[in-house]
Amino acid sequence: MTPDILFHKTYQHPTSQEWVVFVHGAGGSSSLWFKQIKDYRQHYNLLLIDLRGHGRSNQLLKGLISKQYSFQDVTLDIINVLNHLNIAKAHFVALSLGTILVRNLAELAPQRVQTMVLGGAITRLDARSKILVKIGDWSKNIIPYMWLYQLFAYIVMPQKGQKQSRHLFIREAKKLCQKEFKKWFKLSADVNPMMRYFRDRELNIPTLYLMGEMDYMFLRPVKEMVKKHKFSQLLEIPDCGHVCNIEKPIEFNQYSLAFIQQHS
Repeated sequence: MTPDILFHKTYQHPTSQEWVVFVHGAGGSSSLWFKQIKDYRQHYNLLLIDLRGHGRSNQLLKGLISKQYSFQDVTLDIINVLNHLNIAKAHFVALSLGTILVRNLAELAPQRVQTMVLGGAITRLDARSKILVKIGDWSKNIIPYMWLYQLFAYIVMPQKGQKQSRHLFIREAKKLCQKEFKKWFKLSADVNPMMRYFRDRELNIPTLYLMGEMDYMFLRPVKEMVKKHKFSQLLEIPDCGHVCNIEKPIEFNQYSLAFIQQHS
């Protein structure tokens, strides 16, 4: 693997020509898609990516991650992997902050995005989210980043049934260094301006929002946006919170695969 390409893993299907690309959220890694691989690889070629500074990309791109970066930079990282593998077009499945990257990729290169499945999507930071970000911004140079991350994990995923999700995300976040955490944390300031633009400008790409009905921080803004977008639809998964691909993998796989197959 060349040093300027993110760490990635592929699963080749014996006959399918179509690809599904999985994009994780901040603090996670491609390993958090382990409950999707078995079902998806029966139908498609799979590409799993570790974003810069995350998972096994933590030791790559050292020249890049030594600097501040934007959503644009991180999105271009994904496009570079697609180019490296000669993937002209794909279905994209993303979670949490990864949904912003996929939506941005669709803005930069719409011809490369066949469908989007956006799980636990972030479309706007509400008042509670903004307060959380401000507290984190004020204390990020004082409090160890893992304390902050654990606090965020409990606030975003507070229910008892989300224990596994919290554990997995905290485990993966330990692979980030303090500097990387701060860089990703600063990206949160760009969420609302970027998503305001995305709300006003819908792309004619079939989009499925998969949200847990108990995702109290992010579900309402998605509901509001889907009402205005004719190419988007929302499915709520009962008794489920933010990290729906881990909390309810059977439902997540069933709904998302049916959607992708509908547009294959």
